[in-house]
Amino acid sequence: MVGTDPVLSQLRDSLTGSTSLAVRSFVQILRDSFATDSWVGVYLIDGDNLVLEAYAGDEATEHVTVPIGQGVCGAAAQSGETITVDDVSQDPRYLMCFPSTRSEIVVPITTLKGVIGEIDIDSDKLAAFSRRDREFLEQAAKLLAVFLGQK
Repeated sequence: MVGTDPVLSQLRDSLTGSTSLAVRSFVQILRDSFATDSWVGVYLIDGDNLVLEAYAGDEATEHVTVPIGQGVCGAAAQSGETITVDDVSQDPRYLMCFPSTRSEIVVPITTLKGVIGEIDIDSDKLAAFSRRDREFLEQAAKLLAVFLGQK
């Protein structure tokens, strides 16, 4: 991933108006800044579940609702920690969304109230996410947390 500072500015600028439109714009910008084989989603917490708010990718996932604690997404929501999976076939927590997915990163969106959602990115490449990607996505999640915390 290159040019993270301009992308963070784009992400910040996208966060205006309705939650639904802003989050859709946010995920599209994220997808455009990663490899074209990526799927990007934002899940928000509703009760004991993560609910898919918006996604950008070639197709939808059947996992539009994920119980907290289930799968990589649910584990990240439960722990409040970013989880990077270099090879999803080796992680028993992985819930298959797409047969082509090889790696995944899940970054919690956290406010003072705790975890309110997460950014989930799947890639068709093994070990697709670097430390720099993780740091960038954690900054992006902070931007989203500020926006969502105001709603």
